Formats: sequence, C-alpha cells, structure tokens
Amino acid sequence: MDDGELDLPEPEPGERRLNIQMPAELIGGVYANFANVSFSQYEFTMTFARIEHEIEEGDVPGAVVARVNASPRFMPELIAALQDSWSKYVTREGIRNLPEAPDPPDGPHDTSD
Repeated sequence: MDDGELDLPEPEPGERRLNIQMPAELIGGVYANFANVSFSQYEFTMTFARIEHEIEEGDVPGAVVARVNASPRFMPELIAALQDSWSKYVTREGIRNLPEAPDPPDGPHDTSD
C-alpha cells in the first residue's frame, strides 16, 4: 500500500473504482476479541472491544476500540462480505490442516531393490 491507498484489484472496462484513502493513524488497525451489535429503525451499531479473558473472578475488564454505525441498507453487503471471507478462510485452513496420508497397515514398502 502506498500513500494510504487500499490495494484493490484493477477494475473491468467501464467499471467504476472506489478511491478510498486511509489516514496513516488508522493503518495499524485495532484488535478486538468481542463485538456487540445493536440496532434501531435507522441504523445498526457495531461496538468492538478488547476483553481481558484471563481474569478468573469478578467483572471482566475490557475497552471499546471502535464503534461503527451503518445503515440497514448496508448490512446485507457487510454480511455477504463476512460470509465470503469466512468461507475462504475455512477452506484455506482446512486444506492446511489436512492429515498426512497414513502408511499402509503392513508398513511402508521399500521399492528400491
């Protein structure tokens, strides 16, 4: 990424391209391990937080790291993008974690005679 631009694929002929800029202070992103989604008639609010799960007793401390408000019209696109990315991730991890082929029951055969 150069100058805060997102790395987007080349557009097809006649296709419009988003020109999204990212301020330098946002490039590192934030880490969240908890999310809450609420909604009203007019918007969805997604609150992302970092929760300290290691605490064994009492209240679990955490800090909000981002809050995003979105229109209901945008939510199906967000859900579809999340499902697509999740599907690709699960497929890649599933392939990566395939077990090795087991040796035949009578052991490996040496064919170098």
